[in-house]
Amino acid sequence: MARRLSGRRAFFVRTGRYTPGMLKAERRSGFTLVELLVVIAIIALLIGVLIPTLGRARQASRNTASGSNLRQLGIGIEMYKNDYDRELPQTRVDDAGQLVSRPQGNNIGALFGGKLGTLPVLGIDRIGPQRRPLNPYVWDNNVPDDDSPEARDFEMDIFNDPSDRGTDAPQLAFFDVDRSSTYDLLGTSYNLNDHALDDDPFDEPYPTLIPEQGGRPPRVSWPTRTWLLADQAVYNYDNGSDARMYWRSDGRITSMMLFWDMHVKLDVKVEEGLVQTTKDYTFLPQPDWIEWIDNQGTR
Repeated sequence: MARRLSGRRAFFVRTGRYTPGMLKAERRSGFTLVELLVVIAIIALLIGVLIPTLGRARQASRNTASGSNLRQLGIGIEMYKNDYDRELPQTRVDDAGQLVSRPQGNNIGALFGGKLGTLPVLGIDRIGPQRRPLNPYVWDNNVPDDDSPEARDFEMDIFNDPSDRGTDAPQLAFFDVDRSSTYDLLGTSYNLNDHALDDDPFDEPYPTLIPEQGGRPPRVSWPTRTWLLADQAVYNYDNGSDARMYWRSDGRITSMMLFWDMHVKLDVKVEEGLVQTTKDYTFLPQPDWIEWIDNQGTR
């Protein structure tokens, strides 16, 4: 039996014409321009809210990875200290960048561990995975000889801060090297606390946890505030300059820090200028360290 049509549909079948009400119903079946614009505006608003949130989540993940690196490096440092009569890993070079024994030469904080760097001074592009002293304590696999071609491409991710965005230190402008990553430039994104901040680009007058002549560190009065290992941004204002190491924010300099008591603090604000001690950290093993060196005339 054929189904009987009624209402507007029956009228259309009989006459082949739409009524005004039918045309209005047809128009309602799609989106109007205003409705489309409202949907687009809502989507744009959601994107504007979500993108910064996703960016913060990615940065938090990078911070966590760097904190994990510092903890593992801290364990390696403790093992090294047990084997070397409480000394911190230290590498001394002469003016030509050649390895020397103490008390000759100068300690280079970045050479505590890591891969070959590209900076052609202080032995950074000569002393790499084979001879940087902490490496055997944090790296289980074999490493190439420093003089081998393989060493140039050898990576050691534990020394790479995922947020590393390099340095604009003005004293590096004389070298034709890529400065977009301190991990590549120096062989490590991290540095031992081997000297306090100063305004002299040619000397480090205030050694901290590694004595000028090498050897065991001094007594540390503030184990919860004296940092032991941090990313390179902690030295952003060293040598009286601004290296513009905005690794985690375009508005402020921050650093990831491992302290003498082995706790890690993430994303610590680095105060502008030659500020040795803040509420969060200090470069100094003892409160009167700078005055003591100035008065003693010895380091």
